[in-house]
Amino acid sequence: MINTEFIIRVLSGSALFTLLLAAGLRLAPVEVWTALRDWRRLVMLLAVNFIVVPAITVLAVRLFAVPPALALAMVLLSVAPFAPVVPVFTRLAQGDLALAAGLTAVFPVFCTFLTPLAYRAAMFFLPPAGELKFQTLSILATLLATATAPLALGVALNQLFPETSRRVVRWAEIVSEGVGSLSLAFVVISEFRSIFAVGWMPVLAMILLNQLSLELGYRLGGPDRAAKMVTGLGTANRNIALSLLVAADSFPATAVVPGVVTNGLLLILLGLVHVAWWRFGPSRRQRN
Repeated sequence: MINTEFIIRVLSGSALFTLLLAAGLRLAPVEVWTALRDWRRLVMLLAVNFIVVPAITVLAVRLFAVPPALALAMVLLSVAPFAPVVPVFTRLAQGDLALAAGLTAVFPVFCTFLTPLAYRAAMFFLPPAGELKFQTLSILATLLATATAPLALGVALNQLFPETSRRVVRWAEIVSEGVGSLSLAFVVISEFRSIFAVGWMPVLAMILLNQLSLELGYRLGGPDRAAKMVTGLGTANRNIALSLLVAADSFPATAVVPGVVTNGLLLILLGLVHVAWWRFGPSRRQRN
């Protein structure tokens, strides 16, 4: 019997590692460090992602009467910002890749300590859902291994072997995008029934939350449009891997886990829509 969950984990993990490694191969350490020096922007991003976005998520699930399991899945996603796909989306949208890599690399550390606090604060305004089991060290290790490590490895390889990195980066991107497309297609096919079982009201709530989060994050990027893309994408695209880890530990064998997968998949699709709009939309054509 085919273990669908195992295949999803392998494909998703492989896709994330190769995609982030390829992004790192385009960057030098000084570029990442320079992009991260604006501490005021970082503080504002932390406040928006761990306070404002969870708050509007609670408001949305109450306003749209989202079923409890899906509401819990949405809350888990709301407290897990900056998905590892943000550097990939940023590169495709031609945004500030150094800033995207830097923020994606450091946010797992903040998530390890702020995610459980934000979750408990959000759930104070919703019906009891059970005890949150948050394995701090295990989750930190997983996040660093899946997001920070491949980015850092790519940056290090580019620093140590710049000529080789320039030669292989495009091939690495082709392979990583192929694996990513395969992973996304497999998830869509395997979760097809779950996606259509969600109902249109929760989907509408998630779409509105995603767009509002994008707008909030976009405004924190400063005057540079390339930086705005990063902060917008990072705020709109939540860390599905972190949410799944917490859901699987805290709410096993419930509808919360497929709810995270379904909503996470929707966020990825919406992220691709935003990338296409920025890359090929009217504003892009006007600048050209």
